[in-house]
Amino acid sequence: REREGGREGEMEARERKAMAMVALRAIIILQLLCSASSVAAAIDRREFPQAFLFGTSTSAYQIEGAVSEGNKGLSNWDVFSHLPGKIHDGSNGDVADDHYHRYLDDIELMHSLGVNSYRFSLSWSRILPRGRFGEVNPVGIEFYNNLIDALLVKGIQPFVTLSHFDIPQELEDRYGAWLSPQLQEDFGHYAEVCFKAFGDRVKFWTTFNEPNFMVKFGYSVGTYPPGHCSEPYGNCAFGDSSSEPYIAAHNIILSHATAVDIYRKFYQVSQGGSIGLVIQSKWYEPLRNATQDLLAAQRVLSFAVGWFLDPIMFGDYPVEMRRVLGSRLPQFTSEDRRKLQNKLDFIGLNQYTAVYVKDCIYSPCVVDTNDGNALVSTSAERNGIPIGYPEDINLIHSLGVNALQIFDIMVKSSSKQDFAYFAEVCFEEFGDRVKHWSPFNEPNLMLKNSYLRGRYPPGRCSKPFGDCSSGNSTYILSHAAAVNTYKNTYQVGQGGYIGIVIHGKWYEPLGNTSVNLLAAQLALPFEVGW
Repeated sequence: REREGGREGEMEARERKAMAMVALRAIIILQLLCSASSVAAAIDRREFPQAFLFGTSTSAYQIEGAVSEGNKGLSNWDVFSHLPGKIHDGSNGDVADDHYHRYLDDIELMHSLGVNSYRFSLSWSRILPRGRFGEVNPVGIEFYNNLIDALLVKGIQPFVTLSHFDIPQELEDRYGAWLSPQLQEDFGHYAEVCFKAFGDRVKFWTTFNEPNFMVKFGYSVGTYPPGHCSEPYGNCAFGDSSSEPYIAAHNIILSHATAVDIYRKFYQVSQGGSIGLVIQSKWYEPLRNATQDLLAAQRVLSFAVGWFLDPIMFGDYPVEMRRVLGSRLPQFTSEDRRKLQNKLDFIGLNQYTAVYVKDCIYSPCVVDTNDGNALVSTSAERNGIPIGYPEDINLIHSLGVNALQIFDIMVKSSSKQDFAYFAEVCFEEFGDRVKHWSPFNEPNLMLKNSYLRGRYPPGRCSKPFGDCSSGNSTYILSHAAAVNTYKNTYQVGQGGYIGIVIHGKWYEPLGNTSVNLLAAQLALPFEVGW
């Protein structure tokens, strides 16, 4: 084809409810994945605009496999993952999820979930094995054509990312990849090949996925290819963590502008698509209510997000970066600024988490490795309290399903309210279908073995029953709190019942004596009446 024309109580309550919500996260995710009909009962898709997109996303190196099939060239990740010690468990992406051979099955899975969009990346080295120094690989073009067509048949809109961390190894070997301005020309050539081949069906293009993340770990910390770093951020054979990340970022920003320029001039009008950039981010909250930390939070956000977005939106790097980095930060020429103008149709934001930030310019602290050049220290906790809650799926995976009991959750006076919030989340999420509730199963058995004998987690007891710490319980009050919540808020509307399940056994007098009769009468209250 030819080129085509043209911000205390309420906070505590919210935190507890959030804690309860986290405890249910894995269940809710499983419910969403396993039962489309049950989701429909809680969330009606008709409540969303018709054009609203529900989607999934992947990246080529993480899923495709077929490392040496279809005339594919080696990527930087293909080479890096085979270097001894670079990948913790020694794994690589040679096979990955075998998406190259099983993409039709994967599309069927997406379709069964009810999604109508899919963001995936192209393998640059599958399309141009040697960059602009070699020919276009028709087998690679055919694979992505088949993938795009199969998505559209199932009503799934393709969102295509040109670069998700991987580039042809040829370009790394020839001129150092992103450390050279030559890569701007290579990226433009690659982008145009993709616009020509797929643009008639692809309406959403992303030039780069999380380039701020890739540059940080590739050229500052050194855990991504090309594995460049320097002290104190890492001990690599090559690299300069104080300058190389900014050189690489500069070339990526201008490569983005190059690709958008080509799309705007020759393809956008006729193909009717849009093009943007996806940035990785987290929220930065001041650790202390002090001016230094307030400024540090603004500064690190500029280093994380403004680093890439400010040049494209305003023509230069953030002022905070210029002040801290000085001459280490490259300059944009007047032609660069012209080229950068109006080079975003949309911004994609991958927002992962939040952290507290402490200033390291005017305050003594240990500079954070990941955000060190911003001269800050980050922490997930303030006074021992997390800013958010860990992913329970990971917690359960590493510690087992009784993980929360390790933290003595039921011997803390506050746990009654925690449990009530947990129960309320359950009532809200499942009460339209669940008509029989039991806050606890056999709490008497669990408490005896957990806090009397110490046989169950958290293993608390005292002599003569066991050799461990003693503990009390607030299970009964927690049960009452959950029942009150249900009766006062949900029972009438949902029409259900709530009770308790007790472990019991019958106590028969060993002999027909008054002493044994009395013992049997006393044992039962200790077992059930308790």
